[in-house]
Amino acid sequence: MISLGTKSATDIANAGDLGEEGARPLRVDAQRNRARLLEAAESVFASEGISVPVDLIAEKAGVGVGTLYRHFPTKEKLFEAILIGRISDIAADARARVDSENPGAAFFGFLEHLVEESTLKRDLIQALMGAGVQIEAEVSEFKHNLEIAVGELLELAQRAGAVRADVTSAVVLSLVGGTCMAAEHPNTAAVTGECIAIICDGLRPPNALAGVRAGEPGQQP
Repeated sequence: MISLGTKSATDIANAGDLGEEGARPLRVDAQRNRARLLEAAESVFASEGISVPVDLIAEKAGVGVGTLYRHFPTKEKLFEAILIGRISDIAADARARVDSENPGAAFFGFLEHLVEESTLKRDLIQALMGAGVQIEAEVSEFKHNLEIAVGELLELAQRAGAVRADVTSAVVLSLVGGTCMAAEHPNTAAVTGECIAIICDGLRPPNALAGVRAGEPGQQP
């Protein structure tokens, strides 16, 4: 996976995969159990809310409750691991697009991917945001890494003339995140798609936008 600052995305994803002393990685089977627990927790929290008993998560993951508590002593630690995983995956996707020969297409393709993922995980994200658990400090480093990754992709697109020069990565993430979380409609995916299309138009400089609308060849997407 792609490196994020001084840590690899694998290191970040496995941030909880160390023993009590933090001295050695968990065994392969223990790492597998942790991944199954996170997958089960995402599914259960999204469908049932964050107040569900952890027994249900352990059952869905096919492990004992004791195994869950060895990896995640509290629900807060489970919430933290899920959010860190989601943020790290998005950052890794942004960095994977940096070497694209078409920076504009890479940037707007990333936005489409971000919207798709955020829409699919919308119920989970809302459940975690409504948990009232203070984990901002724990995830702040990973959010900063995400801003850096998006900033690199954005800067390349700006140099190519595909994105207006006065936009920052923080603004891009706020626009996309706010749109995905605010969409309340029976056909949420369609409405969100229309909203993000408008956002993309606003991110393009006027000359690039005119080319897109006219369908002129050779213009950046």
